[in-house]
Amino acid sequence: MPVALLALAISAFGIGTTEFVMMGLLPNVAADLGTTVPTAGHLVSAYALGVVVGAPLLTALGSRLPRKRMLLLLMALFTVGNLASALAPGYGWLLAGRVLAGLPHGAFFGVGAVVAARLVRPDRQARAVATMFLGLTVANILGVPAATLLGQHLGWRATFLVVAAIGLGALAALARLVPELPLDGRQGLGRELRALGRPQVLLGLLTAVFGFAGVFAVYSYLASMTTEVMGLGESTVTVVLALFGLGMTGGALAAGPLTDRAPRPTLYGSLAALAVTLVAFRFTVHVPWLALVTVVVIGAVGFMTTTPLQMLVMEKAKDAPTLASASNHSAFNLANAGGAWAGGAAVAAGWGWTSPALVGAGLAAAGLAIAVAAGLLDRREVRTDTAKGASHVVARSPLAGLAAGTGPTAGTGPEAGVRAPVSPASGS
Repeated sequence: MPVALLALAISAFGIGTTEFVMMGLLPNVAADLGTTVPTAGHLVSAYALGVVVGAPLLTALGSRLPRKRMLLLLMALFTVGNLASALAPGYGWLLAGRVLAGLPHGAFFGVGAVVAARLVRPDRQARAVATMFLGLTVANILGVPAATLLGQHLGWRATFLVVAAIGLGALAALARLVPELPLDGRQGLGRELRALGRPQVLLGLLTAVFGFAGVFAVYSYLASMTTEVMGLGESTVTVVLALFGLGMTGGALAAGPLTDRAPRPTLYGSLAALAVTLVAFRFTVHVPWLALVTVVVIGAVGFMTTTPLQMLVMEKAKDAPTLASASNHSAFNLANAGGAWAGGAAVAAGWGWTSPALVGAGLAAAGLAIAVAAGLLDRREVRTDTAKGASHVVARSPLAGLAAGTGPTAGTGPEAGVRAPVSPASGS
C-alpha cells in the first residue's frame, strides 16, 4: 500500500479522537463551565451538526480545487477548530469551536476516500479506503481512552490542545506524503450535484442512515448497559468501549478485501449479521462474558458496513464522486444521531436498557431492505443495458472508472495509481 495512506490514517485518527472524546469529558466540561451535563451534551450534537452541514457545503465550495490542497485546507480548519475549543472562554465559544471542528470531517473523508482509491490499482481500492478508515477505528481503541484520561487529570482543555497537535502532525504528513493528483477538466459543482441526485446514490445514502443507525442505537447506551444490565463497575466501561473499538478495527480490516471481491454481498452480509447480532445481544447482555464477546462482534459487523457503502456510493457517482463520497459521511452522522434518539426513546418508554438492541436490529434490517432494493435496481439497469446492446464491459473493481480516469486525466503517468493501472512506486 502507498505510504500516502499513512497520512490519511493519521488524519482519521485525529478526527476520530475529537469526535468521540467529548462523551467521556462531559462531566468535566460541565463542572468547569458551570453548566449541567445534559446541556454540555449539546457539544456532542454540535460536532455532528458541523459534519452534516460541512460535508456537502465545503465539498461544493472546493469542487475545483486540487484534491491535495483541499485535504490540507480541511485539516487546517480541523486544527483551528480544536485549538478554538481548547481556548474557549465559555460554553458558547466551546459550542462554536465544536461546530468548527466538525465542519471539515465529512468533506475530508469524502475527498480522502477518492484520493485513497486513486493511489492503488482497481482491485485494491476498497482496501486502500479501509486503510484510511483504520485510523478512525484505532482512535476508538487508543485515542479516545487516552484523551479522556488526559482530560480527567489535566483538564479538558489539554485534550483539545493535544488533538490540535495531532492535526498539525497530520498536516505535515499530508503535505509530505500525498502526491499531487490531476483534476478532471470537467470537474465542477454542477456535475457533482447531478451525480449526487442519481437514485442509486440516494439509495446508498439512505442505506447508511438506517443501517448504521442500528450500531449507534446500542453504542450510545453501552455504558449504561454495562453498569445496569451486565452488572459491571463503572471502571469497566472504558474496557467495554475499547473492546467495541477492537471489533471496529477487525471489521475494517476484513471489509477491505471482501469489498474488493464483492461489494454488494459484503454489504448484505454485514447488515444481516448486524441485525442478528443485535437481537442476540438482547439475551447475551445478561451474561457478562457473552456480552463482551457480542460487543466485539457488533463493532466488527457494524463497521464492516462502512467500506462497501462508501465504495458503492462512489461507484454510482464515479464520474463525479467527491460530493457523493462526502455526503455519505453526513448520512453516517445522521445515523449516529438517529440511532441514539431511537434507542433513547425506547428506554424512555420504559422498555428497559436492553430495548436499544432490538431497536438497532430493526434499523439494521431496514437498511438491509433498502440495500437489497438498490441491488435489484442495479440488476434491472444491467438488463436494460444488455437489451440496448451495450458493448462496454464493467470492470471487476467497483471504482474502475476512478482508477482509469476520465477526460484529461486518462492516459498514463507517474502518479501512483492515478492514471496507470499498476504503480510500481506504490508496491500495489
